[in-house]
Amino acid sequence: MSLVRVHNFAVSLDGFGTGAGQQLDAPFGHAGSRLMEWAFPTRTFQQMGFHGQDAGSTGIDEAFAGRWSSGVGVEIMGRNKFGPQRGPWVDDRWRGWWGENPPFHTPVIVLTHHPRPTLTMEGGTTFHFVDAEPAAALARARELAGDLDVRIGGGATTIREFLRADLVDQMHIVVVPIVLGRGERLWDGLESLEERFDVEAVSSPTGVIHLTFSRVPAG
Repeated sequence: MSLVRVHNFAVSLDGFGTGAGQQLDAPFGHAGSRLMEWAFPTRTFQQMGFHGQDAGSTGIDEAFAGRWSSGVGVEIMGRNKFGPQRGPWVDDRWRGWWGENPPFHTPVIVLTHHPRPTLTMEGGTTFHFVDAEPAAALARARELAGDLDVRIGGGATTIREFLRADLVDQMHIVVVPIVLGRGERLWDGLESLEERFDVEAVSSPTGVIHLTFSRVPAG
């Protein structure tokens, strides 16, 4: 069966995956770009068009960042990753943070209590807006992904819900040496999570620590 994976998800030292006060000009709230500054210089993120179009770095951070798309056939994300709006959609003009050619190039399931029509973008990205619990959303994602893996893209609440439901097979978390103090925490309610996974840590010269979680085989 296909795997369920998390990649390149960054948290602060105090466990926040985004800051408080998300809005149109601040996708990560008061955290600004600090959670992702480790990634912007990498070749993977440069090729996505983030912060320039240079060749990009090829060190430890790139070795992890570059794994995010290999073998992935669909992404599941929370509504707050797609955009800053809350409640019923005022209209369908908002088309995501990424412009007309988002970097996913696969179907994307957006979890929301307020579905809207499917949105087809350039480059093979199609947003499907679905009101479903994690298990049902995963079943729909696997239909769209075929034999390929499913990536849980965030935010923190979405990843936490899939971890609580014990649906994640592999996870890459980047611990960034900043303290946010407020926002959306990843680890709440996940006591003893480490017992389900083999955990490895790799430090980077940029100051971040890459944590990889691999599900422990049953039995």
